[in-house]
Amino acid sequence: MTTAEYNADNPFAVIVGQAKGRNKAGKTSYVLCHQPKSFDWRIRGARAHPLKRLQDVSFADVCRRLNQIIQLG
Repeated sequence: MTTAEYNADNPFAVIVGQAKGRNKAGKTSYVLCHQPKSFDWRIRGARAHPLKRLQDVSFADVCRRLNQIIQLG
């Protein structure tokens, strides 16, 4: 996930809400579908994201866009 504004016109960035926290509050949060390596946060030893879970419609959109790259099925 990112809040970088230049992702607003990225066809593989899905808007998932507004960021929270000191430095990013109010910024738009994006999932970058062209970076599937980032999906398994447990293996990377990362903490769970503050959003905890995407809404089903957002998750489906992420999967559709990722499928354009790697043909999930």
